[in-house]
Amino acid sequence: MPDFVAPKGIPEYYPPVSRTFEAIRRTLLAAADRAGYGPIELPVFEDTGLFARGVGESTDVVSKEMYTFADRGGRSVTLRPEGTAGVMRAVIEHSLDRGPLPVKLVYAGPFFRYERPQAGRYRQLQQVGVEAIGSDDPALDAEVIAIADEGFRDVGLSQFRLDLTSLGDAVCRPAYRERLIAFLDGLDLDEPTRERARLNPLRVLDDKRPAMQEQLAGAPLMLDHLCDACREHFDRVRQVLDALSVPYELNPRMVRGLDYYTRTTFEFVHPLLGAQSGMGGGGRYDGLMAELGGQSLSGIGFGLGVDRTLLAAQAEGLTVGHPARCEIFGVPMGPDSSLRLATLAGELRRAGYRVDMAYGGRALKTAMKMADASGAALALVLGDREIVDGTVVVRDLRSGEQNAYPMGDLVQVVGPLLTAVPVV
Repeated sequence: MPDFVAPKGIPEYYPPVSRTFEAIRRTLLAAADRAGYGPIELPVFEDTGLFARGVGESTDVVSKEMYTFADRGGRSVTLRPEGTAGVMRAVIEHSLDRGPLPVKLVYAGPFFRYERPQAGRYRQLQQVGVEAIGSDDPALDAEVIAIADEGFRDVGLSQFRLDLTSLGDAVCRPAYRERLIAFLDGLDLDEPTRERARLNPLRVLDDKRPAMQEQLAGAPLMLDHLCDACREHFDRVRQVLDALSVPYELNPRMVRGLDYYTRTTFEFVHPLLGAQSGMGGGGRYDGLMAELGGQSLSGIGFGLGVDRTLLAAQAEGLTVGHPARCEIFGVPMGPDSSLRLATLAGELRRAGYRVDMAYGGRALKTAMKMADASGAALALVLGDREIVDGTVVVRDLRSGEQNAYPMGDLVQVVGPLLTAVPVV
């Protein structure tokens, strides 16, 4: 065993899988970019109080899953477990909310939760997220949801579903909460579940144990107790989603793991992922900015798991991006040809092609095996004869066909050859 290994529960990606991972992340980010969301870069650790106040002390994230430690100055800091609280802190600190609204931001990077590692559940998770702050327009809710849906479809996924609900607001949720508490008081709950019900009764609805699901079958549902304003808001969100052709299913029992959500709440689920089927989700958080010391502005956002999107793509058998490390592989036959081929490779790279080559004076047979292993479609073979003639041999590794072309024409030649369907 090596002297050092990666920490438990933290995935690592290297070629060729890392190319697929990066292509998925770029695709998810591109969907937000097209909707006018600007990138924001945030610290990977923050003051612990930000998450305790913003995420909610009763949540599993804060009470059980955060990586919290004291820095050398004795301050309590936490590796970020989610993105929204940090974005909101930055918006308040830098007065982004004092300009044009809504503020529309997109971010990507690692987040950290101390969980029991298992397939799809990691201690370092990679996410792409967006936040739209400063408007309670239901059309904005639909836009945010549509961005996530578009991102997943651009990756090529087709077997996921969108679960949608409304969690109400400060007007209608308190009365519903009392009804739910009264219902839960009549159930046979174990002590941990009863404590969870005391802190946040909505959380109990998310209990996946069959015995609990049976007891919860008759529980009152928030969707049935929305006030007129929340009902109108939710109906409008659904109307816009329908207009955008974003399919969804109502899930009145859905409960997100963060306390700040109000009104529109959603989750993307992929059945091929098993127990960890959630690929991402989000919702509206109308009281979060005021809770963190800012204006009383509403917002909505999501976090999408890049790791789980990768697993979903693999489960559907998709090829995303360019898993091959290059399109063209150079095979030099001697020191002089190596120098000339390096120059040609540079010209091709500047023209936008992905080019690698053999190094170390490899024999032709060995170098051609390397070309095949690289996943390239074309091999460039250059020896002393070609240097004298001013040509380079281009071999199609898919069909085995090869021809010599003038070196000066190479950039123009390879494009059609790469896009041509080889005759085998």
